[in-house]
Amino acid sequence: MNTIKIDKYTFAEFISADKIAQRISELGEQITTDYKDKTPIVIGVLNGSVIFFSDLIREIKCDVEIDFLRISSYEKAMESSGVIKVHKDLNSEIEGRHIIIVEDIVDSGLSVRFLKAKLEKSNPASLKVASLLLKPTEAQIDFPIDYTGFEIPPAFVIGYGLDYNQKFRNLKSIYSLVLDENGKEES
Repeated sequence: MNTIKIDKYTFAEFISADKIAQRISELGEQITTDYKDKTPIVIGVLNGSVIFFSDLIREIKCDVEIDFLRISSYEKAMESSGVIKVHKDLNSEIEGRHIIIVEDIVDSGLSVRFLKAKLEKSNPASLKVASLLLKPTEAQIDFPIDYTGFEIPPAFVIGYGLDYNQKFRNLKSIYSLVLDENGKEES
């Protein structure tokens, strides 16, 4: 098992770089089919989605425009504060446009619910969500994630854009926190 040690925590490779690349290629094909005669605005949610976003838009074979939002809900290293802050808003006018929000992970669903509500106020023609990871048992949302890379169990994950204290986003694979037989973090 490929593991890495970070501070007092052990993380094991959970989704390999090859599996991620294959799945993103499939998502790109699906989006290309869905938007073949349209030019959607693909919106990356910074900072976490930047790697997924970059790889995904290169797999989309129709015209796209891009924009970014930066929000945060994590004040502590591994848990959400529950309060969403907008640090960078869109530059694009989205009224009447087809929009795809690109997230790194949907866990509680708080961020994506906030973003959908915020963007729907601008009356886009359509609004869909792509997320590399989805924690279906944790997500408290009443709408589908239209393009999902992988469904994962409730676990803390890093790599491929996902961070621990703003670090380790550059790992090529996704790593999951290793727990012992009692459900405690291994050290």
